[in-house]
Amino acid sequence: MANLFGGLMGNYSEVTIPELKSQYGIYLMPEEEIHMGFKLVRDAFIITDERLILIDHQGVTGKKTRVASIHLNSIYEVTMETGGTGFDDCEVTLHYITSPYHKSNNLQTSLYKFEFGKKFNVQPLYTTFLSIASKNFNRLNS
Repeated sequence: MANLFGGLMGNYSEVTIPELKSQYGIYLMPEEEIHMGFKLVRDAFIITDERLILIDHQGVTGKKTRVASIHLNSIYEVTMETGGTGFDDCEVTLHYITSPYHKSNNLQTSLYKFEFGKKFNVQPLYTTFLSIASKNFNRLNS
């Protein structure tokens, strides 16, 4: 019940890897491995060894599905907010490169925000993404 309430409030909750594989394994590339994943009422995001898979079920029935990817090597900055008092939730925001060429004069970027319940320990997820962003930042600026 807590996960449903959190989902209705717009917060992701963690899902087991076997459940993710059974529901979303069709979206994996050959030999791609799931590390962790989270679900909102119908939507989900999955972290693999290659990318983030964003799954957005649309419409009343949820049969229409949009699947997008953010390649881990395009993430260059991560921010985190922890939950405060009241209805404040935790959130992690990823800044990533959308241009096909990461070292260019006309770089295009975007951001994606994930919201979690205030009791969710967002620190390990932030640290994971921060490690990836730091490596990418060094690679891009070398």
